Amino acid sequence: MKNGMMLAALGCTLLLAGTADAQIGRRFPSERKVVKDPVTGTPLTFLTSSASGDSKIYQTHNQWTSDGQWLIFRSGRVRGEAMAVHEKTGQMVQVTEGGFTGMLNIARNSMKLYFMRRPPGETAQQAGASAGTAASAGLQIVEVDLARLFADSKAGRMKAASEYQRVCGTTPPELQAGGDMALDGDEAWAYFRVGREEAARHLAPGARLEQNFGPRNMGAGPSGIAAMNVRTGALKHVVSVPFQIGHIQTNPWVPGELVFCWETGGKSPQRTWTVQADGSGLRPLYPEAEYEWVTHEAVISKDEIAIAIMGHRKIPSSTKDVAAGTPVSGANPGQEAAWGPSGTREKPTGLGIINHRTREMTIVGQTPSGSGLWHVSGSPDGRWAVGDDFARNIYLIDRHTREMLLLSAGHKQTAADHPHPTMSPDGTRIQIQSAMLSADGRSMNICIIPVPRAWLKRKY
Repeated sequence: MKNGMMLAALGCTLLLAGTADAQIGRRFPSERKVVKDPVTGTPLTFLTSSASGDSKIYQTHNQWTSDGQWLIFRSGRVRGEAMAVHEKTGQMVQVTEGGFTGMLNIARNSMKLYFMRRPPGETAQQAGASAGTAASAGLQIVEVDLARLFADSKAGRMKAASEYQRVCGTTPPELQAGGDMALDGDEAWAYFRVGREEAARHLAPGARLEQNFGPRNMGAGPSGIAAMNVRTGALKHVVSVPFQIGHIQTNPWVPGELVFCWETGGKSPQRTWTVQADGSGLRPLYPEAEYEWVTHEAVISKDEIAIAIMGHRKIPSSTKDVAAGTPVSGANPGQEAAWGPSGTREKPTGLGIINHRTREMTIVGQTPSGSGLWHVSGSPDGRWAVGDDFARNIYLIDRHTREMLLLSAGHKQTAADHPHPTMSPDGTRIQIQSAMLSADGRSMNICIIPVPRAWLKRKY
């Protein structure tokens, strides 16, 4: 009996310890390390360096808090929760409690964080059902007051999670909400995907639905975008389209302007799209040809969006191959013949910059060989563009001179994901995720790469 009571007490202690470990505001010691890039010599600041399952927010979204001091990222340190790391000190703080799903949205003009999460108490089985049916209770959109959270965490006087996290509203089950969420430039509306049934209700009668495209059997419609006002909880439908919507992003400098993609898992018939928050102005952002493989669009300034026009596929070179109808091929991922004739360098490829106002597109750089630039970003002031390639190399481009610099290499190709470079708001540094320090070659860390001082001093 005594042993049973002791075991029960131990179980309660462990349960309470686990609960305490999951609390918002919990602080973690610095892992900050500065190492020299083994190929280029560039100093790399690893803000995390342990094998804790870190990954950055996708490059379509903001990475830094509005005060420029913290970066927020996903991590396995506390399962299902998000972390922040102070760029100068390396101190880490847990910034969510109760989990999150989909994209983390850091406000640019206020010390706020927004995300979606399942309502407390929803089981994993219900959550799985919510992906394809209206069986779940919907999703909450939550706001975190980061300023109060960081101050109280530093002072060691944390309060209940509800003091820092506010539920803006809950999406109705019939919306089947989920996926990427994007915060508007006015920080009043949050946009998110809706399910097929809800999207179909808003399509024009007789609209022709697109079918799956490519070997991954993705891309079929319909799909749609809805929005919630994070101040009032009001909901509105934005747009429905006859294909599968992928990444959704907003223009942080122009409220009510959205960019999204047709997701197929590879080449799309028409990848990039734009629409206004009231559903007007729906059009292709960059009208692409069959031979163009466009991907990884990212809004980089008030008027500009960066895209990658892939040049990663090899074409038949011998007369015998041409006569035999040998398809384009190559060793890099995503080069199956079923994607069609796109992605070769028979036509212009590289890092493209689209002017949203004039609709003009300029290619500012391309690697001389290999995959070409893949995930792209740029500085809001128009000075720099940056991209990675299949080998995890990071290239910096001076948009004024078109000079291209291999800024960082040696990031292991075995990594769990790609670097996904993102420029800082002030255009002085780049954030990536990297497995360079990982013993297993897969687990990634958060890394900052500086723009070279000599480049920053350039006058034009």
